[in-house]
Amino acid sequence: MKQLIDSIHLALANKNWYAAITITLILPDICGKLERPSEKSETRYVDWFNRYIQPKYTAQIGAQHQTHVFLSGNDCYALRCAYLHEGSDDIVEQKARKALERFVFVSPPLGSIIHCNQSGNKLQLQVDIFCKDLCEGVERWLSDIKNDATILNRMNRLLTIYSFEKGFSF
Repeated sequence: MKQLIDSIHLALANKNWYAAITITLILPDICGKLERPSEKSETRYVDWFNRYIQPKYTAQIGAQHQTHVFLSGNDCYALRCAYLHEGSDDIVEQKARKALERFVFVSPPLGSIIHCNQSGNKLQLQVDIFCKDLCEGVERWLSDIKNDATILNRMNRLLTIYSFEKGFSF
């Protein structure tokens, strides 16, 4: 998992926003599969996201301090499907979606933050913050499963890119 998190941070440092979003959106898929491989992809993605990320995208708003979920596991899964399969930010046709219809990603503006703003059924996210939030969720998950030998064994079978500079051999 470290190699994926490192790739996201490198993509962000290089302002390679599309690569960063792509890798970020697969993190809940991978964590969910490692944790519960027999469940459907959507079920494990949504569950993992709701446990590790949704609390960060939930706030008390308005005079009544009503709980509002800006980004749920269902809507993030719908984004994952729309973006990874169609290159789209429009999730209207995604069956998994619950509240949102579209995402608007922005690059980091110089000297300020513009993140997690909702207008109707559109959610605006600052790409670097969104990616870092999911990386932090993975770090929390890794801490939670650090003593689970079954999950750790599955993790050892993730794709690895070997380096000739570091003495790769078959």
